[in-house]
Amino acid sequence: MESELPDIYCPFPQRSNPHVEHTRAHLDTWTRATGLVHRESARERFEQADFGAFVGMVYPTANAEHLDLVADWFVWLFLVDDQLDDGHLGRDPERVRHVVERMRAVVEGTAPGLLPGEEAPAAVVALIDLWDRTVPKAAPHWRSRFSWHLMAYLTTATTWEAGNRAGNVVPSEATYITRRRHTGAIHVCMDLIEIVAGIGAPEWVHNEPRFITALEASCNVVCWANDVYSYEKEQVLGEIHNLVHLVRHHRGYGKQQALEHVCAEIATETERFLTAEEELLELYPQLAGVLVPYLDGMRSWMRGNLDWSRQTPRYNPDAVSQYEEPAAYLEEAVLGVRAEHARQTAGESR
Repeated sequence: MESELPDIYCPFPQRSNPHVEHTRAHLDTWTRATGLVHRESARERFEQADFGAFVGMVYPTANAEHLDLVADWFVWLFLVDDQLDDGHLGRDPERVRHVVERMRAVVEGTAPGLLPGEEAPAAVVALIDLWDRTVPKAAPHWRSRFSWHLMAYLTTATTWEAGNRAGNVVPSEATYITRRRHTGAIHVCMDLIEIVAGIGAPEWVHNEPRFITALEASCNVVCWANDVYSYEKEQVLGEIHNLVHLVRHHRGYGKQQALEHVCAEIATETERFLTAEEELLELYPQLAGVLVPYLDGMRSWMRGNLDWSRQTPRYNPDAVSQYEEPAAYLEEAVLGVRAEHARQTAGESR
């Protein structure tokens, strides 16, 4: 018997960006140019997900240029995530270590330029382009925070999650909740609010306790709502890193009870955000020009993520089970690990 998804409390209005059609066309061109998506099965799955609509829901006020940029970041994050969550690479930390180090070199500015004719994994090629378009004009403290969040995502996903899968380790709820904000790359996406809104939050704001509470709560809402909607799909794939799954595992709840528990926790986090938001705006009226758009960006993320999750076929278990295995829709060239591994092996044998 199928469980019904409980309603998820979300008191924020639905919105969408007027530049979505332009961004859809841009994504088609950009993913082909970078090599992120080219196989027919991968292209079909990519188009069905409709990342252009998603980015329009979570950044409804972005101009066309910024919407294209954050859409490219979305696609990059989602496609790398697919490799690690759905494929065999997510169970073998050593196989992806080298390509993650190549990404770190891009982030740290130590990556050598590609030589003529040299091939790099598509994710590295795309990251170089994204980095050049995002970071040079940003404030140093934003750049440092964004870099840290991006690498925290990559290393947590490739070491902690992969290590759990390889060792058959089921994390505690508390550990998972803390790590989930990194594995979901939601801090990366929240950082991009400053780029889209054209604001520069002073560094001390990010250390203000109420701002930390608002950001943490909104990130939890996004990640846990994703877990609710992706639960059935991830069960098909045998994925343990899902809050609904962990609640069932550790508390002995049935599926419906676990879903209701997580949705109730989402409502609690939403209220925690609203309280922190109100306190911030009362305490720092002189910073309204920064805080209002930043907090509005968090609201848009909570609402837009929920709206997209409800409509995208990405989390439909039938859309996954139609393939004999994830390799049928995953692009090997995204991380290029097989080729990297072969080159390393050849070098070691010399």
